[in-house]
Formats: sequence, structure tokens, C-alpha cells
Amino acid sequence: MSNLLKHLNNVNSTQENFMEAKPSFNQQEALDEANRCLYCYDAPCITACPTDIDIPTFIKKIASGNMKGSATTIMESNPVGASCARVCPTEELCEGACVLNHSTNPIPIGDLQRFATDWAIKNEAELFKSGKKNGKRIAIVGSGPAGLSAARDLARLGYEVTIFEKRSEAGGLDTFGIVPFRLPKEISLWEVEQVKNLGVQIRTNIEIGKDILAEDLIENYDSVVLAIGMAEVPKLEVEGEELDGIYDAIDLVERTKHGIYEEEFVNQRVAVIGAGNTAIDGATTSIRLGADNVKILYRRTEAEMTAYDFEYDFAKQEGVEFRWLTTPKRLIGDSDGHVRQLECIRMELQDAGEDGRARPVEIPGSEFLMDVDLIVKGIGQNRHVQMIESFGLEHEGGVVKADSETFITSNPKVYAVGDVIFGKGVGEAMVVSAAQQGKETALAIHQRFQEKIESA
Repeated sequence: MSNLLKHLNNVNSTQENFMEAKPSFNQQEALDEANRCLYCYDAPCITACPTDIDIPTFIKKIASGNMKGSATTIMESNPVGASCARVCPTEELCEGACVLNHSTNPIPIGDLQRFATDWAIKNEAELFKSGKKNGKRIAIVGSGPAGLSAARDLARLGYEVTIFEKRSEAGGLDTFGIVPFRLPKEISLWEVEQVKNLGVQIRTNIEIGKDILAEDLIENYDSVVLAIGMAEVPKLEVEGEELDGIYDAIDLVERTKHGIYEEEFVNQRVAVIGAGNTAIDGATTSIRLGADNVKILYRRTEAEMTAYDFEYDFAKQEGVEFRWLTTPKRLIGDSDGHVRQLECIRMELQDAGEDGRARPVEIPGSEFLMDVDLIVKGIGQNRHVQMIESFGLEHEGGVVKADSETFITSNPKVYAVGDVIFGKGVGEAMVVSAAQQGKETALAIHQRFQEKIESA
């Protein structure tokens, strides 16, 4: 077999690795599960859903064959409902609250939600219409779940909405930051189109501070919504970090979303630093890129890891190994400047710090060496401090201070929503939570303008 043919076979195999891992229900499977639902009057699954989807209603519409009605019910409450059907920790939320947990298996709500929204995607269903224009202009910075949700509801209320997005495509985390074998890029882009179809203008490749100034947005729009998410993964701050073979987990995932597969991972030993959802994605991506062995190193224990349980289970099923109470201390390279070993040190947990989490402390003399070929950093993300300060907003280390009900910041014309207000142990950084905040922000903006009209 020629080298070219081997290369093409490897590429095709890798592409298959990044296809959606879990198949959608077929019609009979969906009907069987929908007919198991008890359609509870006081359904605990609704209460457990951060976006308050009327779950019994959308399931009943599947059972009756009203697929457009089912998808509309879902998307009415959650503007990124197709993405959430795939990435929400449903076992901990709606399915975890299902009354059938006490007697049999819970209704697979996430799978049924996916079935309904997949129908809407395949049938190019038009689910919503924009409202009558009211003359007010809103700028939204960032097009992730929070920004899209705010834009969708504001457009339906009659506002002229413009989204400013730094990247070449909209969708934020859902489009770029979640592995394609869990959330294909096309699903997020469909949700973007649903928003654009309401007349929302999405200006991509626009960077605040470079292409347009924060003060111009504040001056030229009636309100501004800051939905900018998080920035890049920070440095490890260890000796040898300048060596080749070190990847940012978010960048690695983003490249696979663009169909770019790093051949350097084939048959390699990979160490992933961190144990949040980003680190898990970096590890499972490494496996599917062909890595021979992938280890996650975490300075705390399994009990403290921030990744969702289903993410953790999935990583173990993929063959990822976990090394608890371990942290990198030094990277050692070969003569070509490529990382070859990782010096680690063992940790122990002591009393909780200010964030309420047990503090990891190094154990003197416990250093050891680990042979590695590649390092993937997944230790959280930096904040967009410079941009936040360009809007003149009060913040704590990049976490914007905003009212918990109205999401108004220290500047009464600026609202903040999503990851930019998550942090310091406050809130749940989930896609579904960001979507709900976007909805609540849109309502807060509308109510504020209505109050001004009534008091005039």
C-alpha cells in the first residue's frame, strides 16, 4: 500500500472517530419511550430544568406525532435546546428528577429532546417569528449560548439586535469548544440560523477594542449585553513550558471542529493537566486522534473534580487513565526541544480555602518522572479583563459584578450574562444555565424599557 493511500485511510479513520458518538432514536424508539412518560401534572422534571422546558408537553407531542409542536415547546424555553439535548447533564437535572427513578428507568428526556429538535433541523422548520419593531437597539457582545438566547428573545419582543462576534462563525462554546463527537458543529450553527432568521444581525470577525470601541457601543445602542465567555487556557507556570509538544485543550478541540486532526498524536503518550470538562474533552480528543496512552493528572481527588459525572464515565470508557493528587513540576525536553518527560510531585489535601474547596499541598520529596510525548493543558481559562475594563465595569479578577435578578452591571446601560459572571464558587457554568440567563436578561431589558414608557 502506498504512503498516500495509508495517509488517506488514516484520515478517513480519524474522521469517523469524530462523528457523533451516540446515535439518535429512531421513530419507534422515540414513541416507545414517549409512551412510558406519566405526563405528571406537577412534573419535577420541569423544576429540575434550568430553562423550565415543559417536558411532559413536548414528550406528549412526540407521542401524538406533532413533531413541530414538540420542537417548538423545547426551543420556546431553551433557544439552544438542540445543543443541550446532547451536552446537558440530564442525569443530574431533568432525568435525575423523573419519578420513574423510584420504580424503573427514568424517561430518557435528553434523547427525546434530541429526536424532536433533529426533526426540526431535518425539516427546516420555522419555529418563531420576530416581533413588531419598537425602535430600540441592543448590542450583544458574544454569540455563545447566553448571547444567542438574549438575542432570540429580544428579537421576538421587537428589538433591533446586533451581535458582535470575534470569531469567524457564531455559536461560541457550542460551535467551537465542545468535542464534535458529542456536539457536531452543524447543530450549533442551526441554532444560530434560528436567531438570524428573526432579523438579528450577526457581525463576525469583530473584535471589541480593535474593530469597534466599547464606548461606541454604549453610546450608539440603547443597551449592551456582555456575553463574552472566557478566554484562553492559562500557562502551567512550570519550568520547560516553552518546549514543543504542548497543546491548549480548547484550541485542540476547536481544530477538530474545523476538521483539522493533529497527526502528531498517533501512537503517542499524552498527559492532560486538569480534571474539568475542558480537560476531559482534551483527553478524549487525544484518544480519538490516535494516542496510545492518555493520562489525566489532577492535584486533588476524584471527589473534587469539576467535570460532570457522565463526562468522567465517558473518559474512562474511552480508556483515559486518571492520576489523582498529582501535579506537574517541571517539563523535560530532548535535544530537539520537544517534551519527553514530566516531573510530577504528589499532593495531599488540607483544610478548605476561601473557595470552600480542600487545598492541595505538595508532599516534599515525592517527586517522580513520567515519560510523555505530548502535554494537553486543561486547567481552566483566563478572563477577558481588558475588555471588561474597557466597558468600565466593576469586577473581581475578571468576574463581572452584576445584579443577580436583572444582570445590570455597574454601568446601567450594560448587562452581563453567562461565563463572564460565573466564578468564585458562584453559579453553575453549564450551557443550559447560560441560556436561561440570556432569556432572563432579555426580559429584564424589556421590563426596564416598559417601566420607562409607563412612567413617562
